[in-house]
Amino acid sequence: MSLKEIRNADYTILLCRNLKETRSFYKDIMGFPLEADMETWVSFRVGATLLTLRPRGANPVWDDGPAEAGAASVQLAFRVPPPAVDACHTELLAKGVPILREPTDLPDWRHRTLFFRDPEGNVIEIYAEY
Repeated sequence: MSLKEIRNADYTILLCRNLKETRSFYKDIMGFPLEADMETWVSFRVGATLLTLRPRGANPVWDDGPAEAGAASVQLAFRVPPPAVDACHTELLAKGVPILREPTDLPDWRHRTLFFRDPEGNVIEIYAEY
């Protein structure tokens, strides 16, 4: 076995200053189904992968330290069918989510994209290929 055996990403962990608020965002705003819901570990099923939240700070292996205010740690991109980008935009606005960039066509990428942030400041992209 070697690193060449890796075939997919199983889960992504987002480090959170405010786990409760971020949990609510992914559950109530994004509508992702809960897979595990513990005090210090929350996982959502997103297709074949898990999006997991845990508190920022010390753990048995390392200490994450503080996050820079206003700086994104990651950009998450979620692919949807082409008509869904604009529908997601409308739904996010109705839920009071500030939008970084409204639906925009990027011809060089053949993508229609929409950008916003989660409560931790991470950049979320919803996109469709065309």
